[in-house]
Amino acid sequence: MRGKNGFIVAGLLFLADQLSKWLVAGPLGLTELGQNIHVLPFFDLTRVHNHGISLGLLTAESDSTRWLLVAMTAAIAGVVGFWLTREEQAGDRIALGMVLGGALGNIVDRVRLGYVFDFADLHIGDFRPFLVFNVADAAISIGVVILILRALLVRDAGPKEKLDDA
Repeated sequence: MRGKNGFIVAGLLFLADQLSKWLVAGPLGLTELGQNIHVLPFFDLTRVHNHGISLGLLTAESDSTRWLLVAMTAAIAGVVGFWLTREEQAGDRIALGMVLGGALGNIVDRVRLGYVFDFADLHIGDFRPFLVFNVADAAISIGVVILILRALLVRDAGPKEKLDDA
């Protein structure tokens, strides 16, 4: 089956995302919104509930908009999954698997909790170059960057055109 390795990556990232959220909320005890655990000088665990999509866009302020976001992200995940079955390049399949696994992790949160549970807080002192994120968000972001870089920098090794002798 074409795309098998991409679907394996998606499954592993989905599991890593859900496991990390369980560990942070369960054994590590990050149960209250805004609660913070200092881990390293540049990294904290901070509980955030994201009711929107990336960068706080399209915030779901009601149940209907929540389910609209679920439907929209599920449709995107479906397109990515379909693309994965058609993709021939191994690097692109891995990147698509990252995007799919991350999307599924965040969809499960939104269905189960009504929001996406974010907790990874990278910072330099009080400067925070990123919003608080989770494993799924990181997988989506890295997967998209890989797809863009491969589209811009990697050329197919297809047959070379012959020049006609004139």
